[in-house]
Amino acid sequence: MTNSRDHEAREVVVRLADVRKDFGDYSALDGVSLKVRAGESVAVMGPSGSGKSTLLNMVAGLDRATAGTVTVAGQDLGGLGEKGLALYRRRHVGMIFQFFNLLDDLPALDNITLAGQLVGLKARPARKRALELMDQLGIAGRADVYPASLSGGERQRVATARALMNRPALLLADEPTGALDSRSGDQVMGLLTDLNKLGQTLLIVTHDPRLAAKCADRVVEVADGLIAREWTVEREPAGITR
Repeated sequence: MTNSRDHEAREVVVRLADVRKDFGDYSALDGVSLKVRAGESVAVMGPSGSGKSTLLNMVAGLDRATAGTVTVAGQDLGGLGEKGLALYRRRHVGMIFQFFNLLDDLPALDNITLAGQLVGLKARPARKRALELMDQLGIAGRADVYPASLSGGERQRVATARALMNRPALLLADEPTGALDSRSGDQVMGLLTDLNKLGQTLLIVTHDPRLAAKCADRVVEVADGLIAREWTVEREPAGITR
């Protein structure tokens, strides 16, 4: 028989409870509570300075809460030291960024493979998984291409493959279409939608209402460090454009 604590830990991937984050006299978050369940895709929206990026950094373990608790994949992040937080990120979280953060002096395959080695895979298994992810994400033919010669959409796919190397419980995306043209942005929207359909839990910070409409089950609007409102989404159709 499964006890209620085990069931709750499995069902809720992210739990923020009365989280406050202060920077000096300024509160970027002021008593935020939020749950993200396994398999959900949640978009966090709001104007610049609203606190949405701080919320993402809390969940990523990059910032510590001033008050309240942040629990992800059963881990209370407030109880972890710096080494524990680094291990948490390697084991449980994948992150994709607006500006890709790829290593310019490595081709696409090596960018992805290196991420696998950093989470503990040996070179051969890491390369094998990297190739599998590149095939899954439609960039198998770009393995030997350096980031500067990839399109924006291709670079974001490489970054997404890198983020998926550790089979994360949670994929975090910080403005994943913000640096892309319309066509590349549509490709990334399709990619995120398809990953979510396969069961990947997503937490996306975005200014783009189109991204929220196509990729999210639920939208959380943040304003002045508080959750102003949230609503469920009937998604617009989206698919990967190769």
